[in-house]
Amino acid sequence: MKALALFSGGLDSMLSMKIISDQGIEVVALYMDTGFGMEPEKFEILTRRAKIAGATLKVVDVKNKYLREVLFNPKYGYGKQFNPCVDCHGYMFRVALDMLKEESADFIITGEVLGQRPMSQRKEALNQVRKLAKDEEDLIVRPMCAKLLEPTKPEREGWIDRQRLLNISGRDRKPQLNMAKEFGWDDYATPGGGCLLTIESFAVKIKDYLKYDSDMQDIDVIWLKLGRHLRLKNGAKMIIGRDEADNIALLNNQNDKFYKIEFGDIVGAVSFIDKNANEEDLEFAASLALAYTKADKNTTINVSINEKDFKVKPFDKIVAQEFLIR
Repeated sequence: MKALALFSGGLDSMLSMKIISDQGIEVVALYMDTGFGMEPEKFEILTRRAKIAGATLKVVDVKNKYLREVLFNPKYGYGKQFNPCVDCHGYMFRVALDMLKEESADFIITGEVLGQRPMSQRKEALNQVRKLAKDEEDLIVRPMCAKLLEPTKPEREGWIDRQRLLNISGRDRKPQLNMAKEFGWDDYATPGGGCLLTIESFAVKIKDYLKYDSDMQDIDVIWLKLGRHLRLKNGAKMIIGRDEADNIALLNNQNDKFYKIEFGDIVGAVSFIDKNANEEDLEFAASLALAYTKADKNTTINVSINEKDFKVKPFDKIVAQEFLIR
């Protein structure tokens, strides 16, 4: 037998994979890359953690489809921030179920624990997820809390031993931590905080973005994670790099919705302005961009934006505070 596991890198999903792989079943850990979780440069961490749990890793890129099919029109709404957890889980299960044939796999497993998360792991929510996933064959197994739920097809058919599954529920992490200790594990993600959509400051950026532009693409998601984001007087969006890493990432991930603000050889943060900005916002952005450089604050400097030249003096950084999206 072979199972596909929804894998976040966290302890619960690692333990669920260990429970199944210990029964002699091949496990492939699927990390669904929505663009709001772990950054690609850290995927080797997922590979390592999957191996610890007896599985191999496969990253599944769902970024653009996730934006179109889940994020902006969730059937079951959002959590406290911009997190459509029930719809998100249902979508990930549907993708995994659709992959069973191509992966020559038999069923799906997940690290969900009944009652651990108030929005997505209630019994009612688990049923909602199953409907969204179109799990008509009853192939989704939750090894961490399976004994508290009705037996699934893999359990009924004897593909896996139900007696070796668990009955964990609630928010207490002691059972999982004790199991990790027994296995000698210390490499796993802490609970929560893995999804940017659950973080208030990021949710504010998304809501602001959608107020002015309903056409969000995966490149826009990348940019939302970089730099200082400002909304200027007349509605234009401006982005200023926070550090060298931001500067490099913004320059290496071209976004055709923005112009780069050019100020010659002056050292400082890279800045970009919305292509739809009017003349007033463009000139304002020119002065604001210089505030985050080593330009002399008393000198008039030539700044170019899409071949338009502005002769401006740098603002003080405190001016930006009024326009920061946060």
